[in-house]
Amino acid sequence: MSTYPTVTPLTPELIRGALEIERTDRGLLPHRLPAPARARNTDPQLAMAESQPSGVHLAMRTRATVIELDAIPTKRHYAGAPPRPDGIYDLRVDGELTAQGTISGGDVLRIDVNTGTFTPVRGDPGTVRFEGLEERLKDVRIWLPHDETTELVALRTDAPVEPLAVSGGRVWLHHGSSISHGSNATNPTAIWPAIAADQGAADLVNLGLGGSALLDSFTASAMREVPADLVSVKIGINLANADLMRMRALGPAVHGFLDTLRQGHPDTPLLVVSPLYCPMHEHTPGPGAMDMDALKEGRVAFKATGDPSDPTRLTLTNIRRELERVVAQRAAHDANLHYLDGRELYGKADFAELPLPDGLHPDTPAHRRIGTRFAERVFAPGGPFAP
Repeated sequence: MSTYPTVTPLTPELIRGALEIERTDRGLLPHRLPAPARARNTDPQLAMAESQPSGVHLAMRTRATVIELDAIPTKRHYAGAPPRPDGIYDLRVDGELTAQGTISGGDVLRIDVNTGTFTPVRGDPGTVRFEGLEERLKDVRIWLPHDETTELVALRTDAPVEPLAVSGGRVWLHHGSSISHGSNATNPTAIWPAIAADQGAADLVNLGLGGSALLDSFTASAMREVPADLVSVKIGINLANADLMRMRALGPAVHGFLDTLRQGHPDTPLLVVSPLYCPMHEHTPGPGAMDMDALKEGRVAFKATGDPSDPTRLTLTNIRRELERVVAQRAAHDANLHYLDGRELYGKADFAELPLPDGLHPDTPAHRRIGTRFAERVFAPGGPFAP
């Protein structure tokens, strides 16, 4: 345990990218959905996803050469699946990735996807330590593991710390599925929205919610209240693999979601992104399921189990068609509404070169490609988010 004299109280002013900070009996828990939205949710998958701090980081100005952060991570243990690696903390100094660390132990969430049960087990805090930093005044950001719920307990340094001033850059509010959340990316600054935000010089608020981009009205209501200069929603893959609705419901649900967003962001550039290329759901609807044969081999993989002959069921192909239709209809009266086919970010040729390891989620190199292409098509001159 460190004996450094500078113990900086953890306060919401040090935390960026969260919509709400809950004070627990152990510390601070960042949330990516506010309490009113959480109160309306009954899905343990969404409750887990919104508490995982994708895009959330500590931002400080300091001369410290050593930084220690005590935190309580929540490790996910999936029944029958191999253990997951510990989540990674990324240390950035003046914008450059300088070091990484992990915390073992912590709480455990035991998940059985076959029964849909989530069983929490309470654990103890751990420490991630960064040392050898240059002794000069610098901007320091510690990005929390994007896929590990993290309670922040204590911050210790060998020099005083103050919250980093707000950059003044444009705020980009993004909502999407586990792919936007960062699934299968190795570290928090390697997820595609973080890469795109870096290249687009935007401040990211990431509402990528694993398994939970389901056009929930409470998510739209939460987004309506967030100050933002740019808004995007990536819709489709969860609607297919959750088998949540039929074609009749999709168009009105998208309209309703966009109507709510426009109540709070009437003139903000708003981008609708359709699904990336994913062979298993291109023409086969959900529900999606774990591939038990792969699991017996020690691999995690997914498969589609729906009936492809039923035209009322949602596939990525008919979801893209309907999203394009809805956006075109609305864009006739909304000059700041835009559409992007997700296959421009990751298409059939990309799958051949950088296949989805589990059949559903991109790996780190694919995240890098998706983020770079998003920046090139959306943030660059001529794009819908051009400066």
